[in-house]
Amino acid sequence: MSTNVLSGSSNPLTPDELRRINAYWRACNYLSVGMIYLRDNPLLREPLKPAHIKNRLLGHWGSDPGQSFIWVHLNRLIKKYDLSAIFVSGPGHGAPATLANSYLEGRYTEVYADCTQDDKGMLRLFQQFSFPGGLGSHCTPETPGSIHEGGELGYSVSHAFGAAFDNPDLIVACCVGDGEAETGPLATSWHSNKFLNPITDGAVLPILHLNGYKIANPTILARISHEELECLFKGYGYTPYFVEGSDPEVMHQKMAEVMERCVVEIRAVQEKCRKSGVAERPRWPMIVLRSPKGWTGPKEVDGHKVEDFWRAHQVPVSDPVTNPKSLAIVEQWLRSYKPEELFDAKGSLQPELASLAPEGMRRITANLHANGGKLCVPLDLPRFQDYAVEVKVPASTYSSPTGVLATFLRDVMKRNMTNFRVFGPDETASNKLQGIYSASNKTWMAEIKPEDADGTEISTNGRVMEMLSEHTLEGWIEGYALTGRHGLFSTYESFVHVIDSMFNQHCKWLESCKKVLTWRAPIPSINLLITSLVWRQDHNGFTHQDPGFLDVVCNKNPDVVRVYLPPDANCLLSVGDHCLRSRDYFNVIVADKQPHLNFLDMDAAVKHCAKGVGIWNFASTDEGTEPDVVLACAGDIATMETLAAASILREKFPDLRVRFVNVVDLFKLQGADEHPHGLTDRDFDSLFTTDRPVIFNFHSYPSLVHKLIYKRTNHENFHVRGYKEKGNINTPLELAIVNEVDRYSLCMQVIDRVHRLSKTGAHVKEWLKDMSFEAVQYAHREGWDPVEIRDWVWPAKK
Repeated sequence: MSTNVLSGSSNPLTPDELRRINAYWRACNYLSVGMIYLRDNPLLREPLKPAHIKNRLLGHWGSDPGQSFIWVHLNRLIKKYDLSAIFVSGPGHGAPATLANSYLEGRYTEVYADCTQDDKGMLRLFQQFSFPGGLGSHCTPETPGSIHEGGELGYSVSHAFGAAFDNPDLIVACCVGDGEAETGPLATSWHSNKFLNPITDGAVLPILHLNGYKIANPTILARISHEELECLFKGYGYTPYFVEGSDPEVMHQKMAEVMERCVVEIRAVQEKCRKSGVAERPRWPMIVLRSPKGWTGPKEVDGHKVEDFWRAHQVPVSDPVTNPKSLAIVEQWLRSYKPEELFDAKGSLQPELASLAPEGMRRITANLHANGGKLCVPLDLPRFQDYAVEVKVPASTYSSPTGVLATFLRDVMKRNMTNFRVFGPDETASNKLQGIYSASNKTWMAEIKPEDADGTEISTNGRVMEMLSEHTLEGWIEGYALTGRHGLFSTYESFVHVIDSMFNQHCKWLESCKKVLTWRAPIPSINLLITSLVWRQDHNGFTHQDPGFLDVVCNKNPDVVRVYLPPDANCLLSVGDHCLRSRDYFNVIVADKQPHLNFLDMDAAVKHCAKGVGIWNFASTDEGTEPDVVLACAGDIATMETLAAASILREKFPDLRVRFVNVVDLFKLQGADEHPHGLTDRDFDSLFTTDRPVIFNFHSYPSLVHKLIYKRTNHENFHVRGYKEKGNINTPLELAIVNEVDRYSLCMQVIDRVHRLSKTGAHVKEWLKDMSFEAVQYAHREGWDPVEIRDWVWPAKK
């Protein structure tokens, strides 16, 4: 037997402590079962009747006893060592355990005054659970103490570590479901321990809840040998301790011994490193809790095994309303917890049991780290205008937008060394953000070799978080923001889809908080910088060409999502500053890393970004009159090609009245009744006209623009060009040509759509076709675009 399977022979709990802890656990389990089944008779003061049972039984029982088991032992150590701790519930649908503990701690009543600490309040809690207009079966934002809903499995560990970064006094107890442990994101997130600094960070105590089953299958980790399981977690860099069994009294003693040993080890590591000033990576402790699924529930129903089997996963007894035998099983189950011993005549938890919970803000569900907005310190931001690119003439010089942003982020980092981090999957330098390294290196607690001094930019006290797992990084920044800190996550555009569903989950969390929960304080926004864009994948090719994340974003509630496409470096600085100051949003910024034209000086950029959409007079020829055509664009590459088209049109058709409109804030296209940033119909028509052709050059898929403007007056005259899933190893102009977002294609669109040009522009159109053909031939012959394309600038005034 492994030395880390403790016998429990030391019996750290006195008989009275054991009795009270077990009683408190029984109370948690009673409430969990009551939430699933009862709509009346909350304390079984009379025989259970069908009328007392909910008509529709929803919820999940299987993991609740194990989670509450962990909770009551964590409570003991919080009180003994005055710990600041929060609990992350990883198993799916684990809310009954968290809600039960929140109620018993009194925090639930403080938040929801109608759930009083008596039989009426208990009944209200039962009636709300998994009931229309009530509470979900996950640890939703409505659940005090939760920072992790768990609706989608796989992110508990990354959220836990995100919460622990820069919180040196916090311990995050993270219960990992053994079904959840089969997901790719969870498997990768175990490596988070290579990034946790014992000096500046808190600690995560992972507890793998090995109850053996998922919905209708065994779990992998429960069906491998003990030796293999132990080796797995040792290989991940942990010291695993095993608590295994089913006898509650024996298991309480084992868990008390093991969890206390883990806490003592954590504090010893932290104390040693903090005294010496040397940050070393220890083998952090973790616990494997192997207990029966549906522990303490019915052992058998209708001749089928339930406890310690997959049938305990959800509702073990499904028909108590119509089946007297089943009703008797549920009543026997509920009475097995002896509620008459746990609650007094009013229905309140007995005082000797209530005293087991921590007090005040030390209660897990009242800990302010789980309501991170309460602890949020605003960023000390430098003036972004001080980092401006000088623009004397529009579109006459080139800069890397993200390279310029990096100088701003560098100083943001310097000013906020305890509450700001930058996240990215091995791409910080690739995305031209390496300027940040002069403020802080990348975090690295694994081995550092001598040659790493030559440009690897890693250190134990770094604040740039890099790991080649978008899932883990998104989990980290979410955990970091949910506990009140600030960050920016940069990633390649084509692979941001990896976090599609995580984005969805976080947006739903934000929506619930903003719409329903006044007690949750606003938290820093998630700021996602999408770069290495589709139009500059010259060497990576077709696999790296997918701008479709914006479609996912635009499906979310307009109260929580923002999309910005700054056309140049100065606009990116303005947008970046705005997003870092914001709260309760998921901000998506699309900006390329390659050198691009600088269109606007800083004053003009600030005004343009504040408006979100506007006319560029220097590129327009309508001079305040009704235009013949509107050239519109959104995105840095799209803007350059549209501007080049405007230049050609000005030369070939001097009398053509062109209005040039650039969009920074994508949601300006929607109606004001559909998005808070949307333009009114009057303002939209003023910009885009009510009847003139609009050639809209868009960064992403064309259908998204049509989706946003379908209600607009002039929608039928919008002709949108964007990415059409055509590409390979192309030069920038060639890729634009094959997708018809290039200057020549845009000019041909204008000739086709402006009635008088369709009759007189044939010769110009032939010339445009020739130019397009020659550009592709040149690219295939020389391997890059002609110099007049590569170095194109807006023509000087003659």
